[in-house]
Amino acid sequence: MKAAVESSSLSDFVKVMNRDDYRHSQSDQDDRPARKLNLDQESVKNGLGQLVLTLVKLLHELLERQAIRRIDSGTLTDEEIERLGYTLMRQSEELDRLCNAFGLEDKDLNLDLGPLGRLL
Repeated sequence: MKAAVESSSLSDFVKVMNRDDYRHSQSDQDDRPARKLNLDQESVKNGLGQLVLTLVKLLHELLERQAIRRIDSGTLTDEEIERLGYTLMRQSEELDRLCNAFGLEDKDLNLDLGPLGRLL
């Protein structure tokens, strides 16, 4: 017995894909002008930058959580704790600098994963 996957997002996707203006048969192409994909170089660059920065921010937060666990467990020396804090601070500053360069804010890096909730 197969399990059915139900999601409002999936059903919305199916509705959009089944709309007449997304079907492309030969007769449809004769009746309507051709649709073009808008590949504005700036928006593609910013979209890719947003994706990469989102992944980097996610990794940074995971590193922060792991550092806190190690600090709480008492396995790090004071010097290691200081170096770790300095490194994480520099990473955070660099992330902020890159976000500013791409015109992004923290909320732009928090992707909505639908039923799973927000990424960060």
